[in-house]
Amino acid sequence: MGKIQDNIKNRGRNSMYDISIIGAGVVGGAIARELSKYNIKVCLIEKEEDVSEGASKANSGIIHGGYAAPYGTLKGQVCIEGNRMYSQLNEELNFGFRKTGAVVIGFDEEDEEKIKELYENSLKMGYNNVEIIYGDKIKELEPHINPDVRVALYDRDVGVASPYELVVALVENAIDNGVELKLNTKVLAIENEENYFKIETDQGNIDSKYIINAAGLYGDKVANMVGINDFHIMPKKGQYVLFGKDQAYLVKTVVFQVPTSKGKGTLVTTTYHGNFMIGPNAEEIEDRRDIDTSLEGAEYVIETARKSIADFNIKKALTTFSGVRATSSTKDFIIEESNVPRFINVAGIDSPGLTSAPAIAKKVINILKDVGLKLEGKNDFNPYRKSIFIKKDKDFHGKIDDENSEKNIICRCEQVTESEIIDALNRNIPINSINAIKKRTRVGMGLCQGTFCTPRVKEIISREKNIPVEEITLRGENTREEPTRVAINVIKKIEK
Repeated sequence: MGKIQDNIKNRGRNSMYDISIIGAGVVGGAIARELSKYNIKVCLIEKEEDVSEGASKANSGIIHGGYAAPYGTLKGQVCIEGNRMYSQLNEELNFGFRKTGAVVIGFDEEDEEKIKELYENSLKMGYNNVEIIYGDKIKELEPHINPDVRVALYDRDVGVASPYELVVALVENAIDNGVELKLNTKVLAIENEENYFKIETDQGNIDSKYIINAAGLYGDKVANMVGINDFHIMPKKGQYVLFGKDQAYLVKTVVFQVPTSKGKGTLVTTTYHGNFMIGPNAEEIEDRRDIDTSLEGAEYVIETARKSIADFNIKKALTTFSGVRATSSTKDFIIEESNVPRFINVAGIDSPGLTSAPAIAKKVINILKDVGLKLEGKNDFNPYRKSIFIKKDKDFHGKIDDENSEKNIICRCEQVTESEIIDALNRNIPINSINAIKKRTRVGMGLCQGTFCTPRVKEIISREKNIPVEEITLRGENTREEPTRVAINVIKKIEK
């Protein structure tokens, strides 16, 4: 069949959209889903081959609590609002979220003073579900904590989510409710016409009355296209080390250390799916596409994490990964109509951006109403999205020619069935890469890191999509190259 043609990408190319959102990460996805509640024509533009290919994919997955951002900042406001929305959002979209609580630990009087400041900061914002704890209470929450820990801030409302599955769920639900998705579509220039914008892309022009700039690491570059130069993005890379699930018993909450000027610091946690994980560090970088990992970064993360939980076995590390955060020169989130009418910047959304995304979307709706856009709610909006196929039933999306495919295990490590992969392939976001299947089903995320299952996944994609196996790529033909990762066997020798 040759190259994949994304039919969704090409729909409505010559028509006028009410709103175009640039960037299909968690913020763009949340805004798209919120806008799909109204009778307007919306498109979501993404330069990569799939949604959630930037910072929304490679982060800790922590849903932060009330202490996470300073009082008086936009970050602080939308973080608390967003945190309160996650339980209902997960009930509707089935992406994976659970509350764990978190402790911010300190070792001396100086740390205790900082923890008291975090506590007072929370109270100023009207967030009361925190307390300062000592001694036995810390040990009760975290039996494996470093015995030198003296004091901790305990936040009951912190949780963990599967970030890439969240973005997939948001966008799937937005499409179900009328949003058009344009993948593999890179914005090249924007012309501000009298009553609309002409968005020039590598796939043709898109006309839109409003633009929402949710371009993440490239938010300043997109803003520059319409003459906005009052902020710039300073990329910061954070590196993580991921382990299997057999060490999950070591940590019950999310364990942070006292924040520093570089960020919230190295954490110890389990992911939503139960993997033990440590990280990140913080590195200022110039190349926004640099998601390589390094031995130096891994060494720092391991050494720092051991100050919290010392007992983890580095020999059981599975992989390393990095994400790049879109830190703004303003030191706060930017969520506003710019000095260019009808052009709304949603930029500089670094941590706690994942937590804040649902509240950011609500705030964007209010901005649109304030600038005069009439938003009429839909009577038939469907807030629900089913999780990836678990058992065969009447609502299954794909076709199963072999009735045994429900029991046919493709990924032994994560127990992913052929039927789940078929379901993922037959949803409303066009996908054709191993990476896209991995984000939806966890295929290849286990102990063997895809050694066993990758050829089998390729065969299923080839069969379902009628694509020659040799044309199926790991990450999509237009996506950045696979990052260089420090070899796990090297990491395992660090402490020898």
